[in-house]
Amino acid sequence: MALLSRAQIDGADDRKWEDVPVPEWGGEVRLLGLSGTARNAYEKSLVQLGPNGSVQRVNLENSTARLVAMCLVNDNFERLYTDKEVADLGRKNGAVLQELHQVAQRLSGLGKKAVEAAEGNSEAAPSGSSTSA
Repeated sequence: MALLSRAQIDGADDRKWEDVPVPEWGGEVRLLGLSGTARNAYEKSLVQLGPNGSVQRVNLENSTARLVAMCLVNDNFERLYTDKEVADLGRKNGAVLQELHQVAQRLSGLGKKAVEAAEGNSEAAPSGSSTSA
């Protein structure tokens, strides 16, 4: 297999999305998996670090709604809720939000292991082979 160029990588449409029925809201919504940068921002929002870089506390306040808000988009893939509007979304049915959260996690490659890694509680992943020049 040939190595990709930067232009090929930059041009690849690799973000996954899914339309999810939400009968409680009378229709369906679209969830778009997070970009790498957005995923890192979400993971960072889950923890508060101390001065020495160790985890001081886990921040779960509106964490379900926060992730859903980051992934919930319209048909032009523009976010429906800004970071400042997360609390509005958080007032919706918790069961619905949890279902959407699970889809958002899957699309974004997040889950329990990702949260543990952000907290520094997971084992290090095995490193792959590499070559150096």
